Amino acid sequence: MKNLKNHKIDRPRLLIVGCGDVGMRLLPLLRGRFRVFATTSQQERCAELRAAGAVPLVANLDDPASLRRLTGLARWVIHLAPPPADGVLDSRTRHLTAILPEQARMVYVSTTGVYGDCGGALFDESRPVAPRNARALRRVDAERTLRRWATRSGAALSILRVPGIYAEDRLPLKRLQQGTPALVEADDVYTNHIHADDLAAIIVRALFGALPNRIYHAVDDSDMKMAHYFEAVADAFQMSRPPRLPRAELQQVVTPALLSFMSESRRLRNGRIKRELGVRLRYPTVGSLLGLLRNR
Repeated sequence: MKNLKNHKIDRPRLLIVGCGDVGMRLLPLLRGRFRVFATTSQQERCAELRAAGAVPLVANLDDPASLRRLTGLARWVIHLAPPPADGVLDSRTRHLTAILPEQARMVYVSTTGVYGDCGGALFDESRPVAPRNARALRRVDAERTLRRWATRSGAALSILRVPGIYAEDRLPLKRLQQGTPALVEADDVYTNHIHADDLAAIIVRALFGALPNRIYHAVDDSDMKMAHYFEAVADAFQMSRPPRLPRAELQQVVTPALLSFMSESRRLRNGRIKRELGVRLRYPTVGSLLGLLRNR
């Protein structure tokens, strides 16, 4: 019988690119099945990653030379790294695909922002992308780059389009404390959500069960407007609800980045993750978590 040390070495290798909060939630779900390697651009995070069960690798997606040691390292890949902060192209994803092996299996975590403003429409994954800002254009570029790579290399790619991620430690409490205004009902937009733990579970499901070159909406069952979300969080923590302003007034007091999030309204169907991946959400709605917090 193989000893434990050899058994660990014989496990397939998996690479997590960009191991932040969601990556850390993934590690307990994966380290028993894989020898997990996790990239970080910060040397000081190596001890944290090692303690969580990953082999840390210091690499910077903006520096192709730093990626050379990753060449062909793992055929299982989870790509969590965001695009660069500027431009309309994702050079980071281009650098990554240059060092990946052929016939890899990848899950890429994208964003629902690729759809742009949909006027509150309810839709599934068949809707064409229509990015409205540079941030979303970079994500569309990343998706297209990965599709070309998958076709060229025989890889199995799945893309998760992800909305606003929340968790107990990822709620807009600072915004509420600062009294940042929300939109009046007539101007408010529909927003989508997913709990960070549910997202981690969906990623694992996609890693093993997604159809090749398939897009999935990694969203929960919530159907709420943005101001209602802020009010629900405020009520759960016994904080003041945010003031509401018409859009014409609000755009004068919030940053352009925040205004862009408050200018896109859409509702995404999540039936595909349930039918094809067998996902059962631990937190079906934002209210599921807030109810637990209120009852403590």
